[in-house]
Amino acid sequence: MTNIDVLSTRFAAFDKMHSYESREQSYVDWPFREDCYCTPEKMAKAGFVHCPSENEPDVACCFFCLIELEGWEPDDDPMSEHLKRSPNCGFLTSKKDFTEMTAADFYHMERDRLKVYLKKMCHKKMAYLREDIDRTLGRLTSQLDI
Repeated sequence: MTNIDVLSTRFAAFDKMHSYESREQSYVDWPFREDCYCTPEKMAKAGFVHCPSENEPDVACCFFCLIELEGWEPDDDPMSEHLKRSPNCGFLTSKKDFTEMTAADFYHMERDRLKVYLKKMCHKKMAYLREDIDRTLGRLTSQLDI
């Protein structure tokens, strides 16, 4: 699960990933090339940016909905996987290509992208708070059970 710092960094960096070409350029070290369905071209068309780590070379994240997927198989269809796991992604539901967007279209897309980010951040912070509450409750309970 992506932590808050990684999510923040990705959100900020992904503001340059609206264009297909920018997303495709992120796939320099992508492990799937020829004879695969999840090629860099198809991954980029599906809205994914390559976000590898030392232990996970095939992590891809949607620049818009910030869904992170790993464990790709050569026959995985990036668009189908994206639709299956994030059917309401604003990138997938957009009717216009980035090159056809007006300034107003871009503003609305960025506003919606910000909403997705803020919602994910709130959920993560709430989860951390729940964990803190559970730990504190456990400590208090153990002290009362003397």
